[in-house]
Amino acid sequence: MSSSPTSSSNTEQLIGGLPPSPAGTADSPFPGLMDVTLPVTVRLGSGVISVGDCLGLRPQSIVRLAQSVGQDLDVVVNGETVARGEVAIVDDSTSIRLTDIAVLQTEEVDV
Repeated sequence: MSSSPTSSSNTEQLIGGLPPSPAGTADSPFPGLMDVTLPVTVRLGSGVISVGDCLGLRPQSIVRLAQSVGQDLDVVVNGETVARGEVAIVDDSTSIRLTDIAVLQTEEVDV
């Protein structure tokens, strides 16, 4: 992740906006699922604190995270990490530019 916010042009694909992704076309293998919505979380980092420390949190408190400065953010869809990315500024909103897409793990089933 770069240390400064980056700008994005309108030619990049915007999820949830125009233009639509190729997976949303009529020849998709799952056309009935294309309009299903799922919760998306962009996780900056994680850490562990005690209940006592949690109860002591106040404005201006600092909570240390396990991630280092400059590491990519996790994109979590419906509880599963599906991608990693960096902060990007699109028009006047904060966005995430995907840098890595997770490979789906499939389980082999003996028949």
